[in-house]
Amino acid sequence: MGAMEPNTLLEALIDEAGVSRAGLAAHVNRAGRTRGLCLRYEHTAVARWLKGQRPRGQVPDLICEVLGNRLNRAVSLDDIGMAALGGHPPVRSSSLTGFVERATALWRSDEQQRPHAVAAPAVTGTTAVMPVWEWENPPEDTDVSRTGPQRVGPADIATLRAARAHYELMYRKAGGIATRSRIVGFLNAETAPLLRGGYSDAMGRQLHRAAGGLVAVAGICAYDSDAHGLAQRYFHQALRLAKASGDRGLGGYVIALLVNQSLFLADFRQAVAFAEAALRAAGRDITPALAADLHAMQAKAYAHLGDRAGALRCIRRAESEAARILPGQEPDETGYVQPGLVDVQVAEALLRLGDLPAAREHAAAAVRAPAHDRGRVHRLAMLTTIDLRQGEADRAAVTAAEMAERARGMESQRLRDRLRDVRGQLVASGSAEAGRAADLVDGALRVPL
Repeated sequence: MGAMEPNTLLEALIDEAGVSRAGLAAHVNRAGRTRGLCLRYEHTAVARWLKGQRPRGQVPDLICEVLGNRLNRAVSLDDIGMAALGGHPPVRSSSLTGFVERATALWRSDEQQRPHAVAAPAVTGTTAVMPVWEWENPPEDTDVSRTGPQRVGPADIATLRAARAHYELMYRKAGGIATRSRIVGFLNAETAPLLRGGYSDAMGRQLHRAAGGLVAVAGICAYDSDAHGLAQRYFHQALRLAKASGDRGLGGYVIALLVNQSLFLADFRQAVAFAEAALRAAGRDITPALAADLHAMQAKAYAHLGDRAGALRCIRRAESEAARILPGQEPDETGYVQPGLVDVQVAEALLRLGDLPAAREHAAAAVRAPAHDRGRVHRLAMLTTIDLRQGEADRAAVTAAEMAERARGMESQRLRDRLRDVRGQLVASGSAEAGRAADLVDGALRVPL
């Protein structure tokens, strides 16, 4: 048997039931007596269960009974993380109720900075592909209604949507490291009780849609903090919520986030396959902005794989979709596809293919287009890199100085990596102007994250 995993599902249910560890032990002892068992559990036993130990005999069933009575709903072995026999992980319940319990348990672990959640590596292979496959294929959720203590109404949905917009803006201005604890706190305090509340099928679809958008931003913040396993789990949750909402476009957006992460983790074949899945399954629910971004990311993946024809084909598709974007006709989530975003992605692909003049043309167009601060830093970094490759060190120095200035106040591991990379290139150029720009970048990097 491998090392035990902390039982976050049980912990979340004990919390929700409002019972102490000693209290749960006493209730289990009492429930056991009604079955003719003489149990003498204390809080230390509950602590062991929370560390991942599974008690023997009928005790897991008694725990379900006790928690179910307090919560006024059926609680299964799967719900308390004890469906497993031996050292195998619990069989995943595909029910929406089971999913909500697992999702909210992860949010709690993240808020409490539990190492098993925060430091988990990203999964690969079948485990990484399954959530995408499950989103794309039947069965669909025929009814997402739920009975619960708190009735969910339109005002609650409006709050979740406002929160998504608020935290996305905070991420763009201050970075994912600064935003992450705030959004995770909101998921625990505000979103979890709503998902466990009472709602009709129609209201439930809106709720899962709004929650999915919010969970996706939590994933972006985890990604920006270098917590890749955690980011991936948030993206997979957002995909499951998108499926429950019935909104294919939202699912396509979440897959675009997984494509972006696959590119960062250098899994280029997976990036291509995921983008294909999103374009195929979301069909006409995919907006021009999202299609443009997916094709542009595919172009980057093909460029890394050395497939020039594939990259150029995707660049043409990305550009034709970008030309169809209508301001005001896109959902909130695809607002990140601003003018110039496709240009900077295409510049990156062309740089990889070694076509420097065309790459510079696209990078310069990206810098001329309006962008929020975070996007602007990435665009300036790309233009600096291309100018240095072309031997234009003094021109690169001017761009790099603006990049360093824009990056101040942002707490982002991704931007840090980018700035360090550009700083190294500036120093290597040997130009005095570039050296001065490297000092400015040092200033932006001086404060630890």
